[in-house]
Amino acid sequence: MEIRMNQFLLLLLTLQIAIGFAVSEIFFEERFEDEWKSRWVLSDWKRSEGKAGTFKHTAGKWNSDPDDRGIQTYKDAKHYAISAKIPEFSNKNRTLVFQYSIKFEQDIECGGGYIKLLSGYVNQKKFGGDTPYSLMFGPDICGPQTKKLHVILSYQGQNYPIKKDLQCETDKLTHFYTFILRPDATYSVLVDNRERESGSMYEDWDILPPRKIKHVRAKKPTDWDDREYIDDPDGVKPEGYDSIPAEIPDPKARKPADWDEDDDGIWRPKKVPNPAYKGPWKPKKIKNPNYKGKWKIPWIDNPEFEDDPDLYVLKPIKYVGIEVWQVKAGSVFDNILVCDEPQYAKEVVNEILANKDVEKEAFEEAEKVRVANEEADAKRTKEDGESRRKDKDHRRRRRHDPEEYLDDYHDEL
Repeated sequence: MEIRMNQFLLLLLTLQIAIGFAVSEIFFEERFEDEWKSRWVLSDWKRSEGKAGTFKHTAGKWNSDPDDRGIQTYKDAKHYAISAKIPEFSNKNRTLVFQYSIKFEQDIECGGGYIKLLSGYVNQKKFGGDTPYSLMFGPDICGPQTKKLHVILSYQGQNYPIKKDLQCETDKLTHFYTFILRPDATYSVLVDNRERESGSMYEDWDILPPRKIKHVRAKKPTDWDDREYIDDPDGVKPEGYDSIPAEIPDPKARKPADWDEDDDGIWRPKKVPNPAYKGPWKPKKIKNPNYKGKWKIPWIDNPEFEDDPDLYVLKPIKYVGIEVWQVKAGSVFDNILVCDEPQYAKEVVNEILANKDVEKEAFEEAEKVRVANEEADAKRTKEDGESRRKDKDHRRRRRHDPEEYLDDYHDEL
């Protein structure tokens, strides 16, 4: 009977899990297959100024699967803006999962690699840097100092960046970035399925005033004893302690044999530290029985705090957009996912990164080819320089001393 009951409970649990996955929802998933252009609109923002870049459909120079393609920024020093419309949804009372992969194939120097979720109506042909968004998430790199991972949330029309200093990956391989926002206003940031940061919107964004503030007018009570150790009240100075001299005549000293007291005066041995002298007497320290700890300014409720139970709720999402500027192009965006099921997002990452070693090997092979080409170019440049130098020297000598030049020329032949 007990075995049957356990089997029934296990079946019930399995059904509950299955039902849980069944009610979960994928709002948008983009693997950039052949029909991707039918879902995405390339913006004309900055195009009339000649500053707009475009995107190539490619798996990149090194990859684990040449058929697994994303979209790659194309042409250096440009603004890139592209967006896709998705079925409108709200994250109220549900977990929001926003995830994508990016590969910085180029030496990016300075540029963004983030993605945005947008609300309301967006003219996709004019989508650009000034278009309001509800969430911006992803890497931003500029020089050796800035390697930031942005998490910017919009609340009542104003953008709020996360206060924590999150760092992004900077190598040239594919990495997944995942942002999870829950109905209790807690969040997690994952990189390649490993949690990079977590916390609460209440503490990690300056959206609402803090719940608690320090009571700046509070003063330490007069009877507060914050001495952890005190002098032993039962300690007594040993009798004769103060009469112990700090120095004594050196017991090893001997008066020189040729010492003449009439001429040299009375001989006295030099002084040395007295090993019996322990310094000024101090009573030993003992634990203070009245110790209350270090006094700290107490925290009190902030009268300016007014809770918003919908703090985590974004405006209904209608678009996904990539809008970045890069000095050097070459970033491959792929595997964009917006859903409410963290487990599904985790499975996607595991699926794509299962062949990461293949991509790494392809990258290392490409690096060998690149280094070899650079060395060959450097060698050709050096040889060309030496050849030009010799030609210049021949012309100079022929111009200044034709007869000597002809003699040398024939000798070389």
